[in-house]
Amino acid sequence: MRDFAYTCKIEHTSRAVKPVIWMGGSREDLKSFPADARREAGYQLDKVQRANDPDDWKPMRSIGQGVREIRIHEESRAFRVIYLAARPEGVYVLHCLQKKTQKTSQRDLRLAALRFAAIPRRGER
Repeated sequence: MRDFAYTCKIEHTSRAVKPVIWMGGSREDLKSFPADARREAGYQLDKVQRANDPDDWKPMRSIGQGVREIRIHEESRAFRVIYLAARPEGVYVLHCLQKKTQKTSQRDLRLAALRFAAIPRRGER
């Protein structure tokens, strides 16, 4: 399912940077965030690409091993970027969403889990 994801490579000279691999419609979902939340998500993803932890994150073990979410708070709204950075080929962005309740919806969790399951396992490429 190679058409399920696409890669954006950004070349930096100072340090090895993993490319971002956008799964499904995750990039379009991020583009729907307000400008400040989008900018913050990009800044936090850049930190992840450089093998650093984002400022505010938590593990998402219910989705899969190594999956985390970046937590972004803008005014009275909350946004999330669910990703996997444990693979050497890049940072997989599984899903981007705006939270409307305390708990992440089952629909959003299922979508992220489906995209996680679509990541080729080592040696399958």
